[in-house]
Amino acid sequence: MNQKEKRTSERIDSNNLISYVCLNEKDEPLGQGMGRTLNISEGGILLETHVIIDPNYTLSFTISLEDVIMDVRGRVTFSKKRGDGKYESGIKFIDNDESKTRMLKQFSVIFKAEHQSRSENS
Repeated sequence: MNQKEKRTSERIDSNNLISYVCLNEKDEPLGQGMGRTLNISEGGILLETHVIIDPNYTLSFTISLEDVIMDVRGRVTFSKKRGDGKYESGIKFIDNDESKTRMLKQFSVIFKAEHQSRSENS
């Protein structure tokens, strides 16, 4: 991690399909979509979509990690278009649910171990 990055936890490559709902400041749904995670950490995800997601939105989404399906909320920190026409959006988890936070930390450790194992076997 370089000093310009704001991340406090390491991101691990992860490829999980998610469905999401965009919410405005009043928690009213404005739209929904599908995407996939490119990486995940205990603090957030990098989400790939076919449409831009307004950074003023909060996302409510369902993510499947291993055999667990979890409903999570996150704040869009940025959304940018890539050269291939798809979009990447940084999503910071904002849930205050201690059990979800603990589970995300556990998944982060599992993903990190799996990623290191794959790297060593390559």
